[in-house]
Amino acid sequence: MKVRTTKERDVVKDSQQPNYLRNFEEELNRYQVEQEAELGLQSKAQWFDPVPRQFFAKDKDSTTILFGGLTMAHDYLMEGALQGLGYTVKQMDCPDTESLRFGKEFGNRGQCNPTYFTVGNLIKYLTYLRDVEGKSKEEIVSKYLFITSGSCGPCRFGTYVTEYRKALRDAGFDGFRVLLFQQQSGLKQATGEESALKLDSSFFLTFLKAVLIGDILNALGYRIRPYEVEEGSTNAALERCKQHLYKAFCERKQLIPALYRCRKELQMVKVDRTRVKPKVSIIGEFWAMTTEGEGNYQLQKFLESEGAEVEVQSVTAWILFLIWEGQYDTRKRMNLREADSGSKGLKGKNPLKRLLVLGLADRTVRGMFHAYAKAIGLRGYHLPDMDEIAGVANKHYNNHLRGGEGHMEVGKLILNVKKRKVNMTISVKPFGCMPSSGVSDGVQSLITEIHPEAIFLPIETTGDGAINVYSRIQMMLFKAKQAAQKEFDEALTKKGVSIEQLQKNSFCSSHLTEPLKVSKHSVACTSANVVNHFSGIPNKFFIRNKVKEA
Repeated sequence: MKVRTTKERDVVKDSQQPNYLRNFEEELNRYQVEQEAELGLQSKAQWFDPVPRQFFAKDKDSTTILFGGLTMAHDYLMEGALQGLGYTVKQMDCPDTESLRFGKEFGNRGQCNPTYFTVGNLIKYLTYLRDVEGKSKEEIVSKYLFITSGSCGPCRFGTYVTEYRKALRDAGFDGFRVLLFQQQSGLKQATGEESALKLDSSFFLTFLKAVLIGDILNALGYRIRPYEVEEGSTNAALERCKQHLYKAFCERKQLIPALYRCRKELQMVKVDRTRVKPKVSIIGEFWAMTTEGEGNYQLQKFLESEGAEVEVQSVTAWILFLIWEGQYDTRKRMNLREADSGSKGLKGKNPLKRLLVLGLADRTVRGMFHAYAKAIGLRGYHLPDMDEIAGVANKHYNNHLRGGEGHMEVGKLILNVKKRKVNMTISVKPFGCMPSSGVSDGVQSLITEIHPEAIFLPIETTGDGAINVYSRIQMMLFKAKQAAQKEFDEALTKKGVSIEQLQKNSFCSSHLTEPLKVSKHSVACTSANVVNHFSGIPNKFFIRNKVKEA
């Protein structure tokens, strides 16, 4: 029996169509050709957005690389790391409302917050160079360039680089170099042999170290700051820590000694963990939950001012998700009847070797993180188990869907509730963000029905309307404070002691007053965990103390 080709099958299929359908298709094609000819589109090539200029090795010493977009700690450390590799680097300030104004003035309509804030932030800085420092447009274009990240999927984030270039042209900086760093494809430019950006193992390893240590500093800051006795002491210690690490990166010295110096700085902060504070987790769209400025109404700072302990998501977790994604896709493709030849396909490749490399990458990232965390004194911090998150989320959100954070947002909320990680979860995203809004406004509604004890609040940011957002947060935070107080009161009742007795106990007092001490997790509230941590000590120990007091 002869097997027809796809083309032959299509011919047979067309021949079997009724005459009126064939005539209809012919009429449509004729009309399309006619309209294209009338509009002059037949001679038009498909639009292509070129890279304005390359970054050549001969321009390395005279060119300043501008970048930004993560937390201020990450950006600051990356500046030092890249300077240590021989680049002239300048981190951008955290985007503010003035950045938003520039973005809306020169950007396209209908964009999301991250576009307006980040594009506007760049234009604001270039305008400062031109109007305040007196640099000419030609000098700015030839001596500065900007590196931003890119993505794909159902998100306008994938077109950021085009938005940058359009806005730059309209703002009077036509030709300014914007280079796109893709998550999975490296630097999207014709790098060639003369490129000044050497994307080798040394570059990526240095970049990874800055990301890991930035996450660790942020985790320590959000863990210590809510309980500090002297306001501002935590931030002052963190600034000294960042200076130690910046210098180590710049001079390409060993980071472990710098981390030990940071530990001494942080140990000087005095804390009081008898203050009962609800723990609030911020999840959602990557930029909105990461930025620390007006892009999310300074959400982290506002929550702390309202008496909450904030748990932020780490950039390391995103790196681990990308590794997991590669492992997951590889295993699925191994079960196909034929090896696909796509960009991520396995045709001509060894899938077992790829899995081995990805597994090694996962262990390396985790190993480096915990080594640095141990040196600086970050204890009891666990990086997420990506298989666990995927498992709990897959029942409600397919692991194949990759827009935004994929299934992670759903999995994080479920685990936050089941494992009592936090008292409240906030999902923040830009207004109209398709991947995150579809999750938090749709799927998460089902999750909160299944887990009615969850305190969950989805919010969208637009650059204005901060008062409304703050009001909604305060209403939900009231419930979270009640939940935290209940956990603390239950812990005291179970232990049979008062706060005063805990403070007099040498075992408890160290966990109450030492900034780097951490108690074993049992509930969300940190103060309650301090009490529950000593649940194994016989009650007669406390009875003896009571007798002495009497």
